Amino acid sequence: SAGGRVLRGAARAGGQPPSRSLRASPRARSSMPSWVIDRYGPNDVLRFTRDMVFPTIHFPNEVIIKVHAASLNPIDLSMRSGYGATALNMKRDPLKLKSGEAEFPLTLGRDVSGVIMECGLSVSYFKPGDEVWAAIPPWKQGTLSEFVVASGNEVSFKPKCLSHTEAASLPYVGLTAWSAVNQVGGLNQNNCSGKRVLILGASGGVGTFAVQLVKAWGAHVTAVCSHDASTLVKKLGADDVIDYKAGNLEEQLKTLPLFDFILDNVGGSTEKWALDLLKKWSGATYVTLVTPFLINMDKLGVADGMLQTGVTVGSKTVKHLFKGVHYRWAFFMPSGPSLDEIAELVDSGKIQPVIDEVFSFSEVPKAFLKLERGHARGKTVINVISKK
Repeated sequence: SAGGRVLRGAARAGGQPPSRSLRASPRARSSMPSWVIDRYGPNDVLRFTRDMVFPTIHFPNEVIIKVHAASLNPIDLSMRSGYGATALNMKRDPLKLKSGEAEFPLTLGRDVSGVIMECGLSVSYFKPGDEVWAAIPPWKQGTLSEFVVASGNEVSFKPKCLSHTEAASLPYVGLTAWSAVNQVGGLNQNNCSGKRVLILGASGGVGTFAVQLVKAWGAHVTAVCSHDASTLVKKLGADDVIDYKAGNLEEQLKTLPLFDFILDNVGGSTEKWALDLLKKWSGATYVTLVTPFLINMDKLGVADGMLQTGVTVGSKTVKHLFKGVHYRWAFFMPSGPSLDEIAELVDSGKIQPVIDEVFSFSEVPKAFLKLERGHARGKTVINVISKK
């Protein structure tokens, strides 16, 4: 828990409150290498610069992390093209204090595994030199950079059994799956045993994590993916693997017993029939990660977009409640304490990273193109510090 983190931090420091002099950082550096965009668009908007402004600690709970490795997620592609700009800019600058183009130059990348360089005055849980991992929320400058600033409650100690390259593949997808399965879906290690769980889109980053998570908690897992990913998904623990290309998916799934929980990473037309696969009047839940929230805000503006989104989720929730099932939306949520729990599962061997390909820092545009082609088996990772 977050409360436990503070105590453990004090214990690490030998019970002494960390004494920190108030002098400015010794680094005379004002800039760093980074991949940025200056406008939204296709892959050629990505630009390498050595002159990105060095991050500074603005709040006492922040830390600066030297990035060893980062990874790409579909949200990076979407943000490069301008998806969610309305909502994210409002979060960056709620009072509209800055002029129109304030969001650029923008650094993408949400995952980081690296080493703490500097801590704000109220950070007692970490110290410079600690190896950590985190997922940085999308309204902050990203991790395709030499350094990144994060708030202490977004950061967690990196799993000891993973390299930085491996660790960087997990935080964003891990926290997205955790939010959907645990915080929104209500599943945990105490209530999951024997439950029938269906995961749609099981071979991507979130899917491969979710399969392992609910399996670690004792669920029976049915995974949907394409045939060429079935070996991977079985290896991660799925009990039944359904190839969505081998005929009508809905018909294939209807031959199976009903489910207690469905995680939908695919969206689209699945929503029209997937809820019929749930056990009725038993607390069964469908959670989708494909929501129109940011698109509505981009199209309709902030107020109308939020209203439209609220109306949509409200009416769907009520409609399905009458049919005896729960309908929920889930989002990525940054959380150091949740990453602490994920790290324990990783170090105990219950969750392993699934990496499709690793690129060097100079190959970021190439990594984006790989992601754009789709059908990755696991994650696209970028080594920011070149491996000796």
